[in-house]
Amino acid sequence: MPESSGPRKRRSITISVTRLLSRAVRTVLCFGDSNTWGSEPAGELRFPRDVRWPGRLQAALGGDWYVVEEGLPGRTTTLDSPIAPGKNGLDYLVPCLDSHAPLDAVVIFLGTNDLADRYSLSATDVARAAARLVRVVRRSEAGVDGGAPLPLLACPPRVGDAEWEDGWKGAPAKSALLADRFRAVAGELACPLVDLTAVTRFSDLDGVHLDAGGHAAVARAVEVALRGLFP
Repeated sequence: MPESSGPRKRRSITISVTRLLSRAVRTVLCFGDSNTWGSEPAGELRFPRDVRWPGRLQAALGGDWYVVEEGLPGRTTTLDSPIAPGKNGLDYLVPCLDSHAPLDAVVIFLGTNDLADRYSLSATDVARAAARLVRVVRRSEAGVDGGAPLPLLACPPRVGDAEWEDGWKGAPAKSALLADRFRAVAGELACPLVDLTAVTRFSDLDGVHLDAGGHAAVARAVEVALRGLFP
């Protein structure tokens, strides 16, 4: 037997054990906007990790899961912002998936910023744009063994009863239709849906951000969905 066979065999065993251990923990990517980043309502501060919904989700799921927090304030589903660069979720999704591979699941929680008047989108447009991200996840090779992760679509909560400034006047009417539109696209795609309108609502302070209780509600809803999909 060549002298190199021993080290090579040991290295092969080490690699196999490493792969086995890495699969003992499932990984979920939380892909969203400022409500995933953790912006406090009507302020410029950020909630701490243990208050933000991805952090709460991690605590609830425990050591069997690794929760990747990928939130960016101002992020849209598929459109470039006219006032800030790098906010297009579609452009960043594939590099993000590849960066955190292998992934078991991807929670897509976007659409709130798309309600702004500057984008001129209807509620149907917003839902279809979110569905486009689902298709990107399904076409990716960022899952286990080069497959695709399981996408989980989250419909944003209803906006709060805030005093809306110019640029957001149309948000309440469109927000009221999102749950119906998201259910429709989720049905067409046979994609799991977490309807956050059923569990919480954005704060009345600014209308578009979760308070601490809202983060807890989102974490719980996503946890229940993940446990149902991965018994």
